[in-house]
Amino acid sequence: MDKTFQKFLRLGIDLGPLGAGRSEDNSAYFCTPKGASIFGWAGVDGIHFCFIRGFGGMVFAVSPMNGAPNYVHPLAKDFADFLRLLLACGDTAALEQAWMWDEAQFTSFLQENPPTPGQQQVLSEVAGKLQLTKMEHPWTYLKELQSSFDYHKIKYTEDYYDLDMNPNVQPTEPEWKVYFNGNFWGHHGKDRAGTEIPFGREFTWANHSWIIPAAYSCSKGLVMDFCMRVDLEEIQNFMKKWNLNPANDSDENFTQEQQMQMEWENPCCLHFRPQLVCNGKPLHTSHGSGICFYPRALEGWADQTEANWAVQHYGLDPAYCWVICRSAFPWAGKRRPQIKTLSLTMEEQPGRFPGPHFKIHQPGDTFTFSHPVSNAEYTLTVQELAPQTLPSRSFGSDRWVYPTNMVAMSCTLSPEPEEDLLICDCREGDRPIEAAPKDPMCPTAHMRPTANSSAAVFAIGGADGPTSILLGNGRQGKLRSAYSSLHFEPVEGDIEWRIDFKIRRFEEASFVLI
Repeated sequence: MDKTFQKFLRLGIDLGPLGAGRSEDNSAYFCTPKGASIFGWAGVDGIHFCFIRGFGGMVFAVSPMNGAPNYVHPLAKDFADFLRLLLACGDTAALEQAWMWDEAQFTSFLQENPPTPGQQQVLSEVAGKLQLTKMEHPWTYLKELQSSFDYHKIKYTEDYYDLDMNPNVQPTEPEWKVYFNGNFWGHHGKDRAGTEIPFGREFTWANHSWIIPAAYSCSKGLVMDFCMRVDLEEIQNFMKKWNLNPANDSDENFTQEQQMQMEWENPCCLHFRPQLVCNGKPLHTSHGSGICFYPRALEGWADQTEANWAVQHYGLDPAYCWVICRSAFPWAGKRRPQIKTLSLTMEEQPGRFPGPHFKIHQPGDTFTFSHPVSNAEYTLTVQELAPQTLPSRSFGSDRWVYPTNMVAMSCTLSPEPEEDLLICDCREGDRPIEAAPKDPMCPTAHMRPTANSSAAVFAIGGADGPTSILLGNGRQGKLRSAYSSLHFEPVEGDIEWRIDFKIRRFEEASFVLI
């Protein structure tokens, strides 16, 4: 066993805040190599970190959500280097994703995601107790290690792909099994696969045709696949309107308001909440996952390996787009019941719809607007409007300097809205600035802006974009507060605000399955 790792275990240091937390259940995923000894979990997408028998103390990242053949990558020659990389980067996220970035992207990610105070505390503990220093050039270290590594030497189990001889070999379709603690890419835990209950139930809801081909009875609950059909022409019209292609499909190319509008118009984007009633007892979802299948006319948008398997397994028409959502419903009791009756209710989750912009100049100003669905008319009346400054200590960071100037508005709505409304500052705030360590030759520290700003620090004032507050379901005449984005200099001129609406477009509907 790696000596640094042995000392690390004796010290009992918790790397959870750095994205490598321990777990009582170290069950392997489909792409976990043979002979792997797992020591940490990122807590998202099944990403875990391990040693592999035959590779000494080398540290590897295993990422089940990646496409073949990029499931496993070496991160460090030994555990000491792994910790030094964490000291340099602050979190495993940059290390795990470095294989797909160039140096500029890697550096930008580190600037945009500085360590939190909690992470800084763990990093200080690692450096002090293990007497380690930061890796001087983490990007160069990772690229040299990964470019020289022979991936053919990694051996995998037979659970999924056989990449022993050729990491670029086309994956063979595995035996179709569905687990309660799993998704379309694999599973974890020691539970057995569920027993398939074929349905073939078809129905129409939310302007789409749906198929529930099957459910799976597992020891912990019921797993069900929902297949939503989308016409190819709908997708093509949506892409044409927004000039989308695989090269420009990035949030960076669109404003926040445009992104909300796109999500609203995307025919493949429908947020819904399914609820079951089994033998008279309600079952609610605990977790889920989803994949999207595109016809050949739209190839290149995503890795469709698992989506292809699902479409083939269920015999879905490949001329359509298919959004396939898998939901898990824990049993209502401690034991798996014999299913006698089963019904389903489909409920849309409200989406955020961008509304009208407005400016106000002083207390007493009003703005009248209408709800886009109910057509109800509301009048917003400004009660107070004044600049405010947050105390710098509110942010709890010595490394970053945050903007603190904003404008606070208090207002009333008449009549009180039945629906949920939000009010936002349309202008983006200033980006935080990093206070670099002092140069011994220079008496003052220099400052440099980050590549991207942080998210809103409180419920007020977002440095990264519009600030929003929830309006609705209050008592008559209730005074409400809204805050602009944060800036380094006092805000001058009138703020341009925007009203956003939380809207459900479709009524819920119920269907009998058994």
